[in-house]
Amino acid sequence: MDGTQEHQDYNSHRTLVTEGEWAGWSYYPGGDPYEDLAGPFYVRDQEDGTALCAFRAERKHLNGGGFMHGGCIMTFADFCLFMIARPVLADSHSVTATFNGEFVGSVYEGQIVECTGEVVKAGRSMVFVRGLITTGGEPVMPFSAVIKKVRPRNVPA
Repeated sequence: MDGTQEHQDYNSHRTLVTEGEWAGWSYYPGGDPYEDLAGPFYVRDQEDGTALCAFRAERKHLNGGGFMHGGCIMTFADFCLFMIARPVLADSHSVTATFNGEFVGSVYEGQIVECTGEVVKAGRSMVFVRGLITTGGEPVMPFSAVIKKVRPRNVPA
């Protein structure tokens, strides 16, 4: 979600899943190449308007110890960060400025990983967010982060 001029609007890639396990959820194919590789990650708007994000842990998400790699958890958390803040980001380009998280639990293959959170404060150029990633109702990673709204920039070819 880096704000380059060549990059299409991330939200234009939002796709509703109509069949299977994730029917009724949305995802963003082609919106972020790294998330495409790591995911797919899904989001659904809850009745109160907040985002619920989720995905199922697959073998590709695991480390050598047989549980989810910390980098995968952080990648999912970064996806969630922007889904949680989506209502206050409008059409602005934005990037993750800071991210703090604690690994407090493990995820194993086949488990559903979920995340909810809230915008703590939305300023003119900074958005403060906190979230909690869980599996089976148990905490995996609480996190807090700051999103910086930025102007689109040109990227050298």
